[in-house]
Amino acid sequence: MAINMQRSTCVDLYKFADVFFVGSVLKCSLHFICMHFAEVASSEEFCSLNVNQLTEIISHDELDVKEETTVWEAVVRWVQHSREDRLHHLPSILPHIRFNLLTPYNMVAILDHPLVREDPGRSAIRNVVKEASNEMKRFGMDTMEMAIIFPEDNDELKPGEHGMLFMNPRTGKYITCSYPEEVIRLKGTLTVTSDNDIYIMVGDYLDFNNEKSIVFEFNNAGNVWERTSIPPIRWPKKIRHIKRQCLIGVDGVLYRLSAGRTRKNASALVQIIKYTWHKDQWQECSQLELDSKVPMSYSQALSCGPHLYLIMNTDMYRYDPSQDRWCKRTPPKVMPKVCTAVSMGTEIFCTDKKFTKTMVYDTESDCWQVLQGWPNPGNLTVYNGPRLFVLENQLHVWLQP
Repeated sequence: MAINMQRSTCVDLYKFADVFFVGSVLKCSLHFICMHFAEVASSEEFCSLNVNQLTEIISHDELDVKEETTVWEAVVRWVQHSREDRLHHLPSILPHIRFNLLTPYNMVAILDHPLVREDPGRSAIRNVVKEASNEMKRFGMDTMEMAIIFPEDNDELKPGEHGMLFMNPRTGKYITCSYPEEVIRLKGTLTVTSDNDIYIMVGDYLDFNNEKSIVFEFNNAGNVWERTSIPPIRWPKKIRHIKRQCLIGVDGVLYRLSAGRTRKNASALVQIIKYTWHKDQWQECSQLELDSKVPMSYSQALSCGPHLYLIMNTDMYRYDPSQDRWCKRTPPKVMPKVCTAVSMGTEIFCTDKKFTKTMVYDTESDCWQVLQGWPNPGNLTVYNGPRLFVLENQLHVWLQP
């Protein structure tokens, strides 16, 4: 049950574990609900909680919310789901909302809310609101989105250690952290999922004597890499000349994509295997065979929505996990040497190695266009290629002149 935790099942598993005293499932489901509170609180299942379960959840420091109004709105939704039966619980629920974290404007709005204004016991409710203690912030209120740029060379690192640079362009904040070399020695096997879970696959695919790889997960709170329970996997033997190796997370599933040639000057091959947590095993997916003339040196693999995309200059393909099938899409064509690509919403942005042209692809219309208003670096020399990334729903580029 704990392995199969999802947004659609976490509330039901939490209620089950609470009734039958299954401690491990209760802890796991409670943590999951806290980490995805905004989405879970808007579900129909959330409204089926009893008052004790509700108050236990909203009293936690680990709630991943940016504002305390999210907690208040969840309580309102829960009460209104069965107003006559639940309204009398409001005075006992409100002390678990941290009113001291609200702005004066939001405080006035809550005091003027129909649940408070029209309730016969509104005076008691008003006292609870006004006498709110100085509670500490929730987990999500102190978090910030940051870009990961690695590896980072630093003279202060210890022998055998490599670094990662964390950066937030909005605040101008940079943090350098060191980690064991065995964890971050590869550049192309790190992924950040839609749930902000960070995984890296360790294993030297240039050394075919090393048959297996290991997946590590980054513990944000502890600032350490921890080995996962994901079983080691073998590196692809069919592909002898690998041009692209990456790990991609989509809808709770990890995909390892390997692209290259079976042998020198032979046909190109893209191999995908996937790991699902509830099955706890790796499974092979449909392979994609390409013509031997297809250039593989400059290619980008990424996810956008529920699909995986492989972008090259002359060819582009989409993989549908639900159908386990590849289909051909419209390539950028006019962009030489696709160097970096990133998805934002239903669009994919990519640019070339010299950062001279940036294009955007609409996944719904299967159409490319040149991005207007993009700054032209002119004679700027870009080493190692630019890197596109998205922070707080804004497109950014990392340049190393």
